[in-house]
Amino acid sequence: MVSANSGSVRKTLDATPVPFECARLLASEFAARAAKHDRDASFPFENFKELSEAGLLALTVPTALGGHGASALDTARILGIFGKADPSTALVLSMHYIQHLVMAKSTRWPARLARKLAGETIAGVALINALRVEPDLGSPSRGGLPATIVRKTETGWRLTGRKIYSTGAPILKWYAVWARTDEPVARVGLFLVPAGLPGTRIVETWDHLGLRASGSHDVIFDDVVFPLDHEIDVRKPDDWRVPDFTQATVHAIFVAAIYDGIARAARDWLVDFLKNRVPSNLGASLATLPRAQEIVGGIEARLAVNARLIDSFAGDFDDGVLLSASESNIIKLTVTNNAIAVVEDALSLTSNHGLTRANPLERHYRDVLCGRVHTPQDDATRVTAGRLALGI
Repeated sequence: MVSANSGSVRKTLDATPVPFECARLLASEFAARAAKHDRDASFPFENFKELSEAGLLALTVPTALGGHGASALDTARILGIFGKADPSTALVLSMHYIQHLVMAKSTRWPARLARKLAGETIAGVALINALRVEPDLGSPSRGGLPATIVRKTETGWRLTGRKIYSTGAPILKWYAVWARTDEPVARVGLFLVPAGLPGTRIVETWDHLGLRASGSHDVIFDDVVFPLDHEIDVRKPDDWRVPDFTQATVHAIFVAAIYDGIARAARDWLVDFLKNRVPSNLGASLATLPRAQEIVGGIEARLAVNARLIDSFAGDFDDGVLLSASESNIIKLTVTNNAIAVVEDALSLTSNHGLTRANPLERHYRDVLCGRVHTPQDDATRVTAGRLALGI
């Protein structure tokens, strides 16, 4: 399937500055494989091979370095297309896109390393993600120092620790690892670690309700040695109280776009089901029922709001409008909760059909529920917004 379509996909990409049609072509293939990968909890390596061949792994790599240099708005739209087809693939891709956007906009990322990773991404399947979450610490967004430690030696940094929920672990070539130094006054930050170094081990712990094909396993580092010049951004702990603006903003937008894509897949299946389901006692399709029409109308309203929120916020980011991390988190909260409500409304109209594994709606429901626990989480977003409003 890959070889049969790669030529046509490449032509589409070459002819289109922002490759939406290319993404749609690939998404149709991803969607056809999504149920099997979900059932098996297997990683979709073939999806990333096709994305690489189509040049889409370099979507957010700057044009000066050979990439597309896509805006946040266009990237969110691309992720929405893939989120609708296979949200596990979209999630891994979004983390990769975020890192390259941060590299392009950050004054702290070493330019030499950014160029190196850009070149590798253009040349092949070379993905990066930030590994931040730990068993004891949880998400760093809630504060606290990581247990993962780096020690500076004459031969390089030596890294020891365990990271959980490492999305894309089976395919990542680079890790941006959140760790603290063992210096008398500890510093905290990101270190660029090549995957597969001696002492690195992936433990396949990801057996989740939703996004089962995302490969979000544990990664263990046991005295892993990596180069001294792979320090990305390391500061005093207090200097991290204000989150990285680019990271926080595009993360919220991209995550929201993926969960909105899941909701749109559920909507499409529901509409087809209602049009084609003709109960014998009704003698007409379920689509003729006023109750069905009202609920579908409510779904359309939520999706319309989502589209406006994602597009306007991403557009503001691209235009350099001064935004806040609190506002971006509120966008994520609103969009993901709308997406969950859409799928729940769809289930309310489909009875047992919606929850049978023969139909995709139950998978969409399991996937979209992950939005509730996906950083930034709803409670933290509301507390922050409340404190700001109260001046606390």
